[in-house]
Amino acid sequence: MRPSYDLGQRPAVLATHRVDRWLLGALGLLVALGLLLVLDASFFVGAEMYGDPYAIARRQLGFAMVAIAEAALLTRVRSDVFRKLAYPSLILVLLLLAVVLIPEIGQVRNGARRWIAVGSMAFQPSELAKVAMVLYLAHSLARKEKRMGSFSYGVAPHLIVAALPAGLLLLEPDFGTAGLLVALVFAMLFVGGARLSHLAGLVLLVVPPAFWLVWSSTYRWNRVVGFLDPFADPRGNGFQLVQSFLAFGNGGVTGVGLGAGKQKLFWIPEGHTDFIFALLGESLGLLGAVFVLCCFGMIAFRGFAVAARSLDRFSSLLAFGVTFLLVAQAVLNIAVVLGVVPTKGMPLPLLSYGGSSMLTTGLLVGILLSLSRETR
Repeated sequence: MRPSYDLGQRPAVLATHRVDRWLLGALGLLVALGLLLVLDASFFVGAEMYGDPYAIARRQLGFAMVAIAEAALLTRVRSDVFRKLAYPSLILVLLLLAVVLIPEIGQVRNGARRWIAVGSMAFQPSELAKVAMVLYLAHSLARKEKRMGSFSYGVAPHLIVAALPAGLLLLEPDFGTAGLLVALVFAMLFVGGARLSHLAGLVLLVVPPAFWLVWSSTYRWNRVVGFLDPFADPRGNGFQLVQSFLAFGNGGVTGVGLGAGKQKLFWIPEGHTDFIFALLGESLGLLGAVFVLCCFGMIAFRGFAVAARSLDRFSSLLAFGVTFLLVAQAVLNIAVVLGVVPTKGMPLPLLSYGGSSMLTTGLLVGILLSLSRETR
């Protein structure tokens, strides 16, 4: 039975262990595999865009090295330090999400204003919003643990705060990340002790406006149409998904081998980013896809185990939230690539190319590994 602590109380003697080796192993394997996949998937894209077939792979290697350094540093940080960062990080993210909407500052790519340039690089504040929200929710839910049964005190304030970054994300627009934050809020409210009746009622209230947001946007509705029947318009709305299916079909059980795939030859848009799982399916086949699923399954199993063994309520909620973010984003990306849900612009953690995604994932991984050291 877990010992109970008063609000904000820490054990007199903090149990500090080595990081969870199974968790670390699964994460390390995904990072290594991701570097290989990005090198394979971006070879011709790099040659076309930059005149250097290794340009994108070199960038990803740099992002991975920084992310590993981030994670290594954060494993030495105590969980009470993370708690102190809850409100400052949330305020910073809200400011960044507002600033990115300013035309003179925010950069537009693919019809969305999501990037802020820093020298020759650019980052997405939406990625940092994930970290800030999980820190805020873990802190606030732990503080209100004994009154979570009250809608006005335990549920409504968190919904109001979450609506701020979600609303700013929709203005970019970034429907996928906004939806992920909403899912995070519901999941953490559930484990935080909110009543099921309250959450069920909220779901009924959220579904109609979510449907309207999709229906009222031409490009979002086209994605839904392409998802429902991609072969009805294989050269238009369904093109990306049809090519994804062909990649998996070509790969079969064992794959055609790294470097031998054909779909990376500009057939799959965003193949080295959002649809890298499809190119993995072609190169390494069903066995490679199952391997990746097993790695994320291990992350889920060990991450939720860290949450169950944590020494205080904040650490438990934070470990759950970080694990949920890593696994939910992976599940959503894979579901998109397999045609289970409509297409969303969301990378596959640790595998897809992207500096903002990799660096933010490094933060989440570092937090989770740190929490794995402070367990019973």
